[in-house]
Amino acid sequence: MTVAVVLSGCATNAPPGAPEHAHLTAAEGRALVSRLLPADLADRTGWATDIFAAITALDIAPTAENACAIIAIAEQESGLRVDPPVPGLARIAWKEIEARRERAGVPKIVLDAALALPSSNGKRYSERIDAVRTEGQLSGIYDDLIGRVPFGRTFFAERNPVRTGGPMQVAVAFAEAQVEAAPYPYPMSGSVRDEVFTRRGGIYFGTAHLLDYRASYDRYLYRFADYNAGRYASRNAAFQRAVSEVSGIPLALDGDLLRYDSGKPSSEAGNTQIALRVIAPRLGMSEAEIRRDLALGKAEAFDHTRLHARVFALADEMGRKRQPRAIVPTIVLSSPKITRRLTTDWFAHRAGERFRACLARNDH
Repeated sequence: MTVAVVLSGCATNAPPGAPEHAHLTAAEGRALVSRLLPADLADRTGWATDIFAAITALDIAPTAENACAIIAIAEQESGLRVDPPVPGLARIAWKEIEARRERAGVPKIVLDAALALPSSNGKRYSERIDAVRTEGQLSGIYDDLIGRVPFGRTFFAERNPVRTGGPMQVAVAFAEAQVEAAPYPYPMSGSVRDEVFTRRGGIYFGTAHLLDYRASYDRYLYRFADYNAGRYASRNAAFQRAVSEVSGIPLALDGDLLRYDSGKPSSEAGNTQIALRVIAPRLGMSEAEIRRDLALGKAEAFDHTRLHARVFALADEMGRKRQPRAIVPTIVLSSPKITRRLTTDWFAHRAGERFRACLARNDH
């Protein structure tokens, strides 16, 4: 692999004025992706079709690098399987159901009676849960239960607890937001959730999450980290490190510039905001101005705020060199599906290894 490929940033959503990317015919695009997929992958033609279709629909540059970024994440998340089996999923599901029962104060006898009812396919819900192997199957059971049994709607607050799925393990909430923001390229006979668990939908939404946003990264590594930790987490972690260096206050480099409660910014100041208060006089900014700029932490616009510029100006001066504008966040991953200690750093670098292996297939 050439040095240029290693260092190149993602060509997706290039800055205004950049030359437009070359367009490939459908046949050329499918052939490119097919060359990059593992040789032993079943239905390579189908995978190549869906990957190139996602690239085209999102107007992403049809380069080997972008295709390999998608393939690397799909390999990482599912082993390039549409609805991958999850070891011990039935046990995980029963544990979650029991935890919900206890939180809701529902007697066990009532829950057992509800789950003994016949589901839409004639089998009892409890039987289907015992036999479940994939998140797609589990999501279908929950949807069935919520739609057919009044108890299910109350118990699950009318919201399916399976939050991610498909070949790129994309969040259902992200997919729903994506459909609101841009036209979905396929006809839908069911819900957005149903589409996430298909190959075409899972690839489309995963590609959008990975590549369909502007970021001034010089390495795909940071997009891989963002895929795991949230958009702009790598940029924000570098900003947090700069704040820590200037203020002398240790900070968790997790990419969250504000404190969040249930996914929404809290009115209570987080540690990054508190550290910025200490250096506010050096920044020449009020607390309200700092908070205003931090509120842009999940958007590209944060790059162009006064807060971002002033903090890095001070950090560069203190360090006597330009400080990195992106680093991999320091986050320990937590999920019932994870059985060993994993981090965002591990995820990003492992995806990077798969990315390089994919590019190497293009050289043969």
